[in-house]
Amino acid sequence: MAEERRIAQYVKDMREKHRLSQEDLAEKAGVGLRFVRELEQGKTTLRLDKVNQILELFGTECGPVPISRETE
Repeated sequence: MAEERRIAQYVKDMREKHRLSQEDLAEKAGVGLRFVRELEQGKTTLRLDKVNQILELFGTECGPVPISRETE
């Protein structure tokens, strides 16, 4: 699963867990509704600062994560 899809699914799952509509999430995070929709749809070109504004509501943030590479 691509990174964008994992973040998109995480945000959607957390939003639903906290019983927030997309509109509620946008308002609480201080971002636009369109941004929330695009994030949840897995758009690949989003501003990281805005993604982190949303993730902060759930006690998380984006950052460097080591990539697991298999050697032959």
